[in-house]
Amino acid sequence: MPAASDSAIQVRRLSVDRGGTRVLHALDLDVPAGSVTGLLGPSGCGKTTLMRAVVGVQIVRSGEVTVLGRPAGAPELRDRVGYVTQAPAVYGDLTVKENLLYFARVLGAPAGRIPQAIATVGLGGFEGRIVHRLSGGQLARVSLATALLNEPPVLVLDEPTVGLDPVLREELWQTFDGLAGQGVTLLVSSHVMDEAARCHQLLLMRDGRILASETPEALLERTGTTDLSQAFLAVIHAQEEERVR
Repeated sequence: MPAASDSAIQVRRLSVDRGGTRVLHALDLDVPAGSVTGLLGPSGCGKTTLMRAVVGVQIVRSGEVTVLGRPAGAPELRDRVGYVTQAPAVYGDLTVKENLLYFARVLGAPAGRIPQAIATVGLGGFEGRIVHRLSGGQLARVSLATALLNEPPVLVLDEPTVGLDPVLREELWQTFDGLAGQGVTLLVSSHVMDEAARCHQLLLMRDGRILASETPEALLERTGTTDLSQAFLAVIHAQEEERVR
């Protein structure tokens, strides 16, 4: 794992229960600062629960989550962590600019940041467009723009490309790369393994456990595979064999 000083997010022995069932099992992980870290795994494996814990809105049974050196959810992190949920949290009857003006007031962000947020997500020229008339990819970008208004150093993005066609997914990933290049730390969840190659660091998750935490290149080399989907399967098979022993 990276040294603590190199990590924007640190999780130690994190366990979460829901309805009397353990959904996260004593997780330990680090998210390197200024990187795109992919949280990969099948639907229902606990990705959203982990992200909610990082943002500080999840009740946890035990363990610690630290973001930028502070406990997750601490008041001083409210304008330093941007969170984009799976369902776009914007108003369909407002224009793109009206949405951003509203969220800027809610977040206490200067309205002068709106043009930069719009430019970053590639929505220049769409400021006056009613949101419910936008495509799925454009809608996802509006949600991302609202999270960028405070220029947060950490972004937590829950399945931001789900349901998008390959072209729109590629455009969003280019945006993520650009933000990381500016020093922003991104934790991006997905169940689409071909997106793993776009990440600097991977966290492979299954059944509420982290199976691997390494770069895509290191994972391929360790598993002796040439495809990240095959590498994930190899990690799962190795884990199952270990349990049998």
